[in-house]
Amino acid sequence: MRLVSPLLKHVVYPGLAMTGYFRRGAGDGPAIVTYHGVLPAGYSAIDPDLDGSLVTARSLRLQLRLLQDRYHVISPEQFLLWRRSERELPARSVLLTCDDGLRNTLTDMLPILQEYGVSCLFFVTGASLSDTPSMLWYEELWLMFLAGPEEFALGEIGLDIPVTGREEKRSLWWNAVKRLSPYGSDDRRVLLDQVRVRLGLGHDWNAKYLTDPVLNRRFFTLTAAELQKLGQAGMSIGAHTLSHPMLSEMSTEAVWSEISESRHGLQQALGQPVWALAYPFGGFTSVTRRELEMAERAGFQCAFLNVGGGFGAATPYFALPRVHVAADMNLAQFEAHVSGFYRAARRRLLSEADIDILGVGA
Repeated sequence: MRLVSPLLKHVVYPGLAMTGYFRRGAGDGPAIVTYHGVLPAGYSAIDPDLDGSLVTARSLRLQLRLLQDRYHVISPEQFLLWRRSERELPARSVLLTCDDGLRNTLTDMLPILQEYGVSCLFFVTGASLSDTPSMLWYEELWLMFLAGPEEFALGEIGLDIPVTGREEKRSLWWNAVKRLSPYGSDDRRVLLDQVRVRLGLGHDWNAKYLTDPVLNRRFFTLTAAELQKLGQAGMSIGAHTLSHPMLSEMSTEAVWSEISESRHGLQQALGQPVWALAYPFGGFTSVTRRELEMAERAGFQCAFLNVGGGFGAATPYFALPRVHVAADMNLAQFEAHVSGFYRAARRRLLSEADIDILGVGA
């Protein structure tokens, strides 16, 4: 599939889009798309592994225009009523969601949503219950890797395999994410500080991210006051766990805390029910049936994955599939995913086991 991706992206998808094939072939809905924020104006991409999930303002506008012209963008409230079997949805309905609660969702994404008159379901972590902004810990870890030496090992967290190149660094980072996920936030912070020291970085290594307004909007999370502004603007708020760990790597007790306490904390802060959860990372290796059962037990009405979306997909309420919108998607590719064409074509080419292993591709 990867070998033919350029042909699909630049020839097949645009051709099918021009004929209206995607719209005509769209199956039952709703389709759910998920963003991770908008790249702030003036921001220069640092790394594709970091920035590949954030779209430009121009791309978001084009995508919203396409969805409004060819599909029916529904509100989170309409989606909830559908979930409760209290209303039908229009044909080809699309729900907008956004994960992580970065500051750019308020400063750069919200104005565009308002420009097009649409609402979005934003999933935020426990970090947005604080008055102090912070980085997502796994992004902070990757930034440390990028700022550190080319060759190193991390014996402090049991990863003493030496890194000698970019791909090995990426692999070590992902293993470190899994290795650090079982820890609570405080213990994880101690370990991150040990990693920083091992990489030879000073206490102020991230000063530019704090002081530069563009970098700050890109990498820091919403504060409690900013979260209130997002809600007051008519956006819906859902939970993304307390600290965005890989839940499948955690103990049952820790998973329950991450899921249930995130809902409780947000409800107290917002003064309203929190009915939706998005699983961190949201792939087939990071979410198990245990997490699905806990989401329901914690009182959520539904919970969202980050893979497998598009019209025609099955919609189990606690494993709702979504289209992950990547930075490098062109408009035709975006519609191929939303319409369900991409998922259906992939299933014809790969077995279910292969899909589970590979997750979402280009």
